[in-house]
Amino acid sequence: MNLTTEHLADMLIGIARAQNAVIDAMERASPGFRNTHALPLITLAANMRAGDPRMIDLPSRILMRLQGRVALDNAAVKADLERLMSGKPAATAKAAAAGAGGLDFSKP
Repeated sequence: MNLTTEHLADMLIGIARAQNAVIDAMERASPGFRNTHALPLITLAANMRAGDPRMIDLPSRILMRLQGRVALDNAAVKADLERLMSGKPAATAKAAAAGAGGLDFSKP
C-alpha cells in the first residue's frame, strides 16, 4: 500500500471532523463547553506559541481550524504535511502556505 500525502491529509481531516462532532455533541449537552473547556485544551495541544509548528502539532491545528467558520482546505493540509516531511524550515514554507490559506495561526 502506498500512502500519499494527499491520503494522509484526507485521513487527518476526517479524524478531526469526527473529533469536532464529539465537541459539537458536548456543546449541545452543556452549552459553553467549547469555549470554556475544549478550545483552551486544543490550543495547548496545537502548541500555538511555537514559531515553527512540528508534525505532532498538525492534527490539533487541523481540529482548531475546524472550530472556526473558515472552510478547511485539503491542499493546505497537504502542503503542510509535505513541508513537515521534507524538513524545510517554516520561514520558506510560510509564504507558500499563506497563499494556499495554510494553517499558520501566528498572523492576525
